[in-house]
Formats: sequence, structure tokens, C-alpha cells
Amino acid sequence: MSANETKTEVLPNVDGFKICCIGAGYVGGPTMAVIAKHCPNIRVTVVDLSQPRIDAWNSSKLPIYEPGLQDIVESVRGKNLFFTTNIDEEIVAADMIFISVNTPTKTKGIGKGCASNVKNIEACARNIAKVAKSSKIIVEKSTVPVQTASAISKILRANSDGSVDFQVLSNPEFLAEGTAVRDLLAPSRVLIGGPQNEAGFEAINKLVAVYANWVPRQQILTTNVWSSELSKLVANAYLAQRISSINSISMLCEASKADVEEVARAVGADVRIGPHFLRASVGFGGSCFQKDILNLVYLCESFGLPEVAEYWRQVVTMNEWQKERFTRRMISAMFNTITSKKICLYGFAFKKDTGDTRETAAAYVAKYLLDEDAMITIYDPKVEEEDMWMEFKYTLGITEATHPNLKKSIVLVHDPYEAAKDAHAIAIMTEWDEFKDYDYEKIFANMTKPAFMFDGRNILDHQKLYDIGFEVQCIGKQLPSHFDE
Repeated sequence: MSANETKTEVLPNVDGFKICCIGAGYVGGPTMAVIAKHCPNIRVTVVDLSQPRIDAWNSSKLPIYEPGLQDIVESVRGKNLFFTTNIDEEIVAADMIFISVNTPTKTKGIGKGCASNVKNIEACARNIAKVAKSSKIIVEKSTVPVQTASAISKILRANSDGSVDFQVLSNPEFLAEGTAVRDLLAPSRVLIGGPQNEAGFEAINKLVAVYANWVPRQQILTTNVWSSELSKLVANAYLAQRISSINSISMLCEASKADVEEVARAVGADVRIGPHFLRASVGFGGSCFQKDILNLVYLCESFGLPEVAEYWRQVVTMNEWQKERFTRRMISAMFNTITSKKICLYGFAFKKDTGDTRETAAAYVAKYLLDEDAMITIYDPKVEEEDMWMEFKYTLGITEATHPNLKKSIVLVHDPYEAAKDAHAIAIMTEWDEFKDYDYEKIFANMTKPAFMFDGRNILDHQKLYDIGFEVQCIGKQLPSHFDE
């Protein structure tokens, strides 16, 4: 072999492989759909305990909204992609089993409010050990604490007779809701961690071979299992840190008359920093960022690293303050009282192009407004009313029992113009593109005056709104007021 030649990696043939994914949620469903799309010779089955959820995956209206997902699912469903509640049957048949179940933050006990509750992961491992009759590759797809793979391995070994071999890999997801399909079709990297021994390498290579059907080999990274597990938490922590950092600077900009968008553009032009995640806003939400940072905090505390834990905890603290501070600015601008005033929230999803409401900033802002006895109308193009109430209940503890007039005080409206009619203020909570194109002259004409616009995402044309007659406030900059004229 010459000096310029490189050895070609030979990957195992996985044609005829059978993959089972336990968990038909935001990660499991889209991931398996894309695998099935690119691996026509692999049978992919998604299993879940919830019959309604499985029924939805088998219907024309999927249980989650992601651009492009419906088309992919419909192109392979019934061919080599299947959704079923026959969990044990599919475990027995599978060569590779992905575990993609929820790992919520603990609400009580040791680690309350920070640590991940991995009871669902453990339940999957115990069930696999109970029913498996042949060797399996187990793939962690859920976001888990470091060393969860070790716990899974111990449970599998302790509950099997030794005739079945289990290799446990870590394959964390790096999906952003709203772009999940794009992230799966053209990932920046695929990360696979596994045991650093011959059997482990063999299992890793089989999973590499699956992804290599459409992902360039150089973008498939392999590590030990602990590095893989930790990388997921660290990636989300870094992204959230950038949001909290620019939001902290937005406060300084408001105080000093600087413009946070100009500052972000100047800072992001530095190639060592880059422009991503430097958009100031009312705060980050979603199911991952806060949960993963708090998990990282708990891990640091568990390993006796309180200073490191406090460093990362401050990212969450800053995010909480940004949401509260935004609401305080609203109240202050509206003459320090919003009792019985109608306030319209445009957007309830935590980000655009998704119907996901988990940890959305809009829910927290609505809670603060509710505490001040405001009347709130909400419009979002994708959020279902059931999901909105669920977020209020499970994240914030807001129900009709705690607020007897709740469903009169908060109303989900399906038309943006109706939502804003007679409102004293509009607050932009989600960066939906359609919000930029509304007829704000028409909206202004039907609002109570003075009409306020609070842009929590900095997506609107503020000068145009001012010229129409709005009192405009946004994140990280001072804008002129009609009251100063």
C-alpha cells in the first residue's frame, strides 16, 4: 500500500436486519421513519404501550407535527415501517432494539427538580431480558444520565440466563424540533458510543452500517459509551448557555441604549464564536434544554463538583428571569395594572414549526399575566387546546381547581385577528413566520387604545408598527414611544 492510500473500512451487511424501537414519541417516530426510508432492506417497527398514539401513527394525522414527516412516513409505512403495541413480539424478532422512552425530571426524592427519572429505561431493560430469546444490540436513544448504559447492562445480565448476549450502545439524538426531519436526513454528526472490546466494536459497526446508508462515514463518530452519553447533555447545555448569555446582554442593551441585534451581529461575525443561537428572546423552552442542564447540574453535584454545578445552574436561572422580566416590562408599560385587560399572545409552541408546548415561555408569561388578573387570548397555528391545558397543568400546576375562572381567563382562539380584537396588547411568544405578514393596520384599528405590541422574539418590523400607532417594545433595545412626543 502506498503512502497516499488508505485502508477501506468494511462494514457488516445489515440487509435483512430487524430493528425495534420502544417509544413512539418525538424522537422514536421520526428517527425510525428516516431509517426505514433509507434502509429499504431493513424492517423497522415502532412499539408503544399507548394504543391511541400508535393509532395516530397509523393514521393520516400523525401525533406530532414536523415539516416533511408526514410524507416520509406515508412513503414507507406498511412496507418496511410498522407501528404496533405488540411490544414483546417485536422484541423477540428484533436484531437491534432502540430505547426511546421519556426520561422526565424527578419531582420528588433525591435529585428532585434536577435528576432524570430513568424508571422507564429500566422497565424496558427488564422486559427485554424477560422475553428475548436471542442476542440483541440495545441502543440508548433517550437522553440519559452518564453511566445509564452500564445500569442497563447490569439489569440485562442479572435477568437473563446467560445464553443471550446483549451489547448496549449509546446513540443520542441531536434533533431540533421544527427541523427534526432535516436534522435526520442531513445530520451534522451521528454519535455512537459502545464498549471498547471486540464484541462492542462489532455492535458499533453494525449500527454504523445502518446510518452509513445515507450519512457520510466521516460524520459518524464513535466513542466510548460514557463520552457519548455525556456529549448529549453538554451539547444542549452549550446551546442553552448561548441563549442565556445573549439574553443577559439584552438587559444591558436596554439599560445602555445599545441594540442587542447589532451587538449579536458584531459578535457573531467572529469565526471563533459564530452567529448561531445569538438571537435574544423571551427565553428558551422545549423538553430538552432545561431538563438536560439540570441533569448536568445534578451529575456535577453527585461527583462533588459544586462550583461546576452552580455555573450551569445559572443558565437556567437567567432563562427564568428573562421570562419574568419580559412580563414585568409589559405590566410597567401598561400603567402598572393589567387587571381585566385583554392581552393577546401570538404563539404558544416553544418554537416555530412545531406544536410542542413543553416548557414553552408562553406558558410562564401567561401565568404571570393570570396572576395579575388579565384576560388572555392565545393564537397558535399548530397548538391544540388539549396540549395547552396539559402544559399549564403539568408544568405550572394551573388547573380549574387552582383557578376557578381559568377557562374564562385564558382562551385559545383559532383566528389571529379575532384573538387581537379589543385587546390592549399583543405579545409575540413564538417566532412563527406568518406573524410577520399580518395586516397590522387592521389589527391596530380593532384594538383598545393605546395599543401595545411586545415583541418577545424580535421578528416584526418595529418602525412600521410604530408608524401605524402601536406602542412597541422588544428585547434588547429601546424604541421610541408616542408618549414622548
